[in-house]
Amino acid sequence: MARTNASWHSLIIARRGRAPRARYLKLFGSDDMRSLLDVDLVLTRKVFLRVMNASRMRFTARAFLLLLPWVLSLWLCPYPIEAFDFRQGSNTNESSSGEFDGPAELPRIHVDSSLRATPAPGKTIMVRAGEDPSQAISKASCGDTVQLQAGATFDNLLLPMKNCDDSHWIIVRTSAPDSKLPPEGTRLTPCYGGVSSLPGRPAFPCASPENVLAKIESNQKGGSGPALFGPGANHYRLIGLEVTRAVSRAVIYNLVGPDKEATADHLILDRMWIHGTPQDETVRGVMLSHLRYVAVVDSYLSDFHCVAKTGACTDSQAISGGLGDDPTGPFKIVNNFLEAAAESIQFGGGQATTTPTDIEIRHNHFFKPMTWLRGQPGFVGGVDGNPFIVKNLFELKNAQRVLFEGNVLENSWGGFSQTGFGILLGPKNQAIRLSNVCPNCLVTDVTIRNCRMSHVASGFQIGNGLSANGGAPKDGGRYSIHNVVVDDIQPDLYNGFGVFAQISMQPGISASPRLHDVSIDHVTAFPPRNLFIIGGPLVEPRMTGLSITNSIFTTAAQPIATTGGGVDKNCSAQPRVKSPENIFHDCFVSYTFLHNVIVGGDGGWPKDNKTPANVADVGFVSHKNGNGGDYRLSASSKFKHAGGDQKDVGADLDAIDQATMGVQ
Repeated sequence: MARTNASWHSLIIARRGRAPRARYLKLFGSDDMRSLLDVDLVLTRKVFLRVMNASRMRFTARAFLLLLPWVLSLWLCPYPIEAFDFRQGSNTNESSSGEFDGPAELPRIHVDSSLRATPAPGKTIMVRAGEDPSQAISKASCGDTVQLQAGATFDNLLLPMKNCDDSHWIIVRTSAPDSKLPPEGTRLTPCYGGVSSLPGRPAFPCASPENVLAKIESNQKGGSGPALFGPGANHYRLIGLEVTRAVSRAVIYNLVGPDKEATADHLILDRMWIHGTPQDETVRGVMLSHLRYVAVVDSYLSDFHCVAKTGACTDSQAISGGLGDDPTGPFKIVNNFLEAAAESIQFGGGQATTTPTDIEIRHNHFFKPMTWLRGQPGFVGGVDGNPFIVKNLFELKNAQRVLFEGNVLENSWGGFSQTGFGILLGPKNQAIRLSNVCPNCLVTDVTIRNCRMSHVASGFQIGNGLSANGGAPKDGGRYSIHNVVVDDIQPDLYNGFGVFAQISMQPGISASPRLHDVSIDHVTAFPPRNLFIIGGPLVEPRMTGLSITNSIFTTAAQPIATTGGGVDKNCSAQPRVKSPENIFHDCFVSYTFLHNVIVGGDGGWPKDNKTPANVADVGFVSHKNGNGGDYRLSASSKFKHAGGDQKDVGADLDAIDQATMGVQ
């Protein structure tokens, strides 16, 4: 990616062609311009002075004639859009031309979250136990480091606007030396907060627990906090902090996020432990709505949940965004442990007029403790004994240009309003009371690659539909899914359908946008019931551009189920009497289904696919009943190099292992 100075403070300037104005901005410079009028007036004045100096004459009709074309070009010409930055630096890598993974455009901008990219060359301010860190930060200058005493607990932390730049960040961190923290690029765990293990969670290395973090703890009786970004806050990096809330029956919404929908930018959360309490309602860890250029890296987020039946909230997330009217993104979410009852990450699901863009989600562990599932040993729910509201692991309702790579997803079950899918891709014009509050919501250009998903009721839910009030979103499509393993799909234990993927639109005649350009390639999945749930309209706009290739699936006697609606509305109605090929033909304007291995798929599939009778005929190194096996093909497998690209069918396990190394 090329280095760029574009930032969210860029001024969008319209002009024709590539640029007298761009050249003059580079030539003259402008640090304080904030409107097109300012640019035009300043440039006109400077060009005027240059003409005067060059001609060494008074202002005459000749000089006026020289200036006239330039002035007219400024005000009368039709302009395409270009962006120029009036603050130096941005800590982003930007690609001016799109790069693609299959049908999906990849993020154009990537946040540089490295320490070298966030210099703080100023003084160090020490905040000791009992002192107010917010006051210390209010007095800090750009480039300063504010150290909070390790092991001490502080109240709310408000981070105000400072007009900093990329060469002068403010770092707020624990006073513990770097040698006491994991190195940059290494995930911090609760061990650094003095906790050797958490019940129901994966073990983390912790030979000698020691609390070297500074704790920010909210004692509020509601609302958000304790770490909030004030209006215009920018260029803050937080390192080695524990952010939490006190035990109480109060609902706390965002532990970290904007203060009252304030806009803020250039924010990095690095090696943090952000968590709720074991049984109280803490809605989310980090709220990204209203924010731009944000990274959450090498951190541990846990205990976000809402209580069923008696609780005061519904959806909980470790990280959430995609709401409001402010442009948001790019975002970087890399190498974190992400635990929440509803969704570990969700974008969308409420009122919005804009869509977050350029989202990088890599090398994270998405997780729900099985102790949150009623009936499991060590069950933990709300204080009153009711379970937490569990939905999915990763959900997009409003997002564009998302790279989801090298992630491990574990444990999702149904029971509240969902049915235990691991990943949901579906734009949503959310219904709130009698209104539809996001007609501009879309989910497009999503790449999911080199990931593992395990212990779920079903794999993917991909679809475009209407809200409860009949509201249609703007668009949904251009999805590239490849090199993914989905195993241990257990519909009875996890209370769901037991399918690999639902691919659907609203059946019948509706305003639902067309689902388009979905590519699924080199996947290995073991659904015990249906391979697909498919549904959509009989008439246009039907779904189009489905491609499923080079994959290995298991299926049962009925490989495809319908979303329902009857023969007069749904293209997949009566799947028991239709072949899979006929359903694809009826539901999709265009589709490709080639070079797949469908274990137990007796017949009716499009040609150039193989249907061995049982798993033993595939030739896996180790199947283990589809739960934790080594799903590489053995040297003797007849499906070695049988893909349309001459590779082994199924997921590339070597690529997945490399991408997910160290995630768990």
